[in-house]
Amino acid sequence: MQRVAGKKAAKIAVYALSTCPWCHKVKKLLSDLGVEYFFTDVDQASEQEKPALMDTVKKWNPACSFPTIIVDEKKCIIGFKENEIREAARV
Repeated sequence: MQRVAGKKAAKIAVYALSTCPWCHKVKKLLSDLGVEYFFTDVDQASEQEKPALMDTVKKWNPACSFPTIIVDEKKCIIGFKENEIREAARV
């Protein structure tokens, strides 16, 4: 996971694909909001890392669609849902 610096609010982890426009929108929104978050582009991960990453995605999002956003390891937001993301970021 790569860390993007910002103010600490919720613990936000974004599982994304490097080619997904909705994933780019989520990362841009979080950056624009100025909150700290962590992300990984699953398609760019090593072959050794991918199974564990996909297991995590599948645990929260059985459809394994992207982006999958995990908030405080309690809530999952699937897709670009701006209002839910803003609320989760506590902005």
